[in-house]
Amino acid sequence: MNNLFSKFIHFLFILFIPFVPIYAQEDLKVIQPHWVNYTDGHNALYKHLTKQALKLLDERQEKIAAINHLEGWKERQKFIKNALNEVLGPFPDKTPLHPEITRRVEKGEFTMEHIVFQSQPGFYVSSTLFIPQNLDGPAPTIIYCSGHALEAYRSFTYQHVILNLVKKGYVVFAFDPVGQGERLEYYDPETLKPTVGGPTKQHSYPGAQGFIVGSTQAMHMIWDGIRAVDYLLTRQEVDPERIAITGRSGGGTQSSYIAAMDERIYASAPENYITNFKRLMLTHGPQDAEQNFMRGIKKGLDHPDLLLVRAPKPNLMITTSRDIFNIQGARETAMEVKGIYQAYGAEQNFLMVEDDLGHGSTLKNREAMYAFFNTHLRHNGSVKDQDIDTLSKEELQVTAKGQVLSSYSDAKRVFDLNKERLKQLTPPEELNLAKVKELTGYEVPEEEAETFLVGWHQREGYVIEKHLMQGEGGYWFPYLLFRPEKKSGRALLYLDPDDKAIDAGLDGPMDKLAKEGHMVIVPDLINIGEMGKSDFTGDANFEGFSYNLWFGAMLIGRSIVGMQAGDVSRLVDNLYQKENMESVAGLGKGQMSSVLLHAANFNERIKKVAFLDPMTSFRSVVEKLNYSPKDISFTVAGSLETYDLPQLMENLKDRDPVVFGEKSLSEDFPSLEPERIKTTVQGEAAEVSLLEWMRE
Repeated sequence: MNNLFSKFIHFLFILFIPFVPIYAQEDLKVIQPHWVNYTDGHNALYKHLTKQALKLLDERQEKIAAINHLEGWKERQKFIKNALNEVLGPFPDKTPLHPEITRRVEKGEFTMEHIVFQSQPGFYVSSTLFIPQNLDGPAPTIIYCSGHALEAYRSFTYQHVILNLVKKGYVVFAFDPVGQGERLEYYDPETLKPTVGGPTKQHSYPGAQGFIVGSTQAMHMIWDGIRAVDYLLTRQEVDPERIAITGRSGGGTQSSYIAAMDERIYASAPENYITNFKRLMLTHGPQDAEQNFMRGIKKGLDHPDLLLVRAPKPNLMITTSRDIFNIQGARETAMEVKGIYQAYGAEQNFLMVEDDLGHGSTLKNREAMYAFFNTHLRHNGSVKDQDIDTLSKEELQVTAKGQVLSSYSDAKRVFDLNKERLKQLTPPEELNLAKVKELTGYEVPEEEAETFLVGWHQREGYVIEKHLMQGEGGYWFPYLLFRPEKKSGRALLYLDPDDKAIDAGLDGPMDKLAKEGHMVIVPDLINIGEMGKSDFTGDANFEGFSYNLWFGAMLIGRSIVGMQAGDVSRLVDNLYQKENMESVAGLGKGQMSSVLLHAANFNERIKKVAFLDPMTSFRSVVEKLNYSPKDISFTVAGSLETYDLPQLMENLKDRDPVVFGEKSLSEDFPSLEPERIKTTVQGEAAEVSLLEWMRE
């Protein structure tokens, strides 16, 4: 960006002047370390998300508390089923599985059949069917879902449970979650090492793209589980009336989701996952893409609903006292779920077991699970946990080259499925701003925002004032106001995606504008600059950019862009109301072009707009296998079903937008007149400078 900035100065102001920081004595940070009431600005976004989530969850709880008979619970179950189908994104059609047994491994007490099937055309699932010796007929069968171990069910922890179940006479079917085991999606084909990080990042990197196109990572992973059931029903070893599912951590997520969506699964025992969103938001926060439904909290869903929808079928919650998935939330969920089982007269079908540990497996919990399955699957296996001999990596290898993408030339990633979904989307020709506001969660500022001056610096011809403004959530965000001695009556809102002070140096663009009499206002919006780098980074943090914050906004029906656009409107209104500006223009740099495009469409008081090397579309983020993680927080989940940034640009044609970029952007913004798209080519003077644009 510094290189781009240098070119920006060279071409837009005709004269190349190296970046000079600010006066040595100037401190353009607004929030000072000793200001106790304001020093938590970097956590303001997460706290604001939490406050809104808790309000929605309280509303849900009121509805649950009002249910006092079985018919009311049945109505709740209907609601949950419909809501889950809506928030997961559309499920694909069932297509041929094309199962292939790649090899068999005899282990004496049991046989392993390594199997690859296609849950969707070209979407290969690597798996292993563990078959005990000497079965006397169709046996109870347990689907095992792996947690976030890179090696998936090959992990010793998961092998221990799987092989214990096999020793007790259960058929066990374990499959690799996408992004784990032999289904890595971002890896070096030579070393088979991941390139974007471990399982949570393997899920979130394509999962964010999925949200943008109105799909979900959870849907693909649930669909793998549903198709696993389809495969099991073709096997003579499997009793179709006695199919169960379990898994720990991320496997607890999968097992609870799959069981909620597939009625053929009779008994379910998720481990180290079920809590509730209230306690999750108050502790570890939203997790990776796999664990988030599209606007799930906004829709009225919570963890208990995954169990409520299954009643009166058997459910066992396996928990630990110091789990990252909070025990208080687990207990609250259990109390809620007991109500529906009592209404059905099936209290014996719901159990919760807990033991003293962090995020892990205990002997007590494992033996409680064995007993639960024995009871509800009508099986006489031992309930004692046994020592096992670990299977080798070679014994557990399913595919020829150790990865499905390397082993099958037509294998697809979630990225490919998201692109296929993208091709199916045909946004309406006419922009529906009401729908855009709904998708972004934009809230119209209803009152004049409170501000106060906290200091200023004198420069030649103007002063730089340091202010705080109260944002939509009661948080205070900082901004600089360049106040010229001789005013032109025009102001520029200058939006930078990195920090407000980057372009504030002497002979920089703000300096030149202020000396010419234009007021410049440059904020650190929420999640930017002094309001960025939250203590909550989450398990899907890429290069310092937390996807988990974006997921949190999506869960409650909001977007970070929508919140930022609301605060931009507050700044613009303040310029008119308190500074008596004749007109206010906006400049969006890089990804901040997304914020300006939304804000200008929502607030007609932004009279002119310009963009420097802008983010061109949400579509372009979905179309790239290796996109920039920085882009995600500036996108809107579900947007591409309704609109994209070029449509927002087209809607601003009457405000004569101008775009400056290193390369030609005419194909990205076809609605703009060619003269409004300025390509800065080294050695050539730009046709229109920012100063000239402001004079127009």
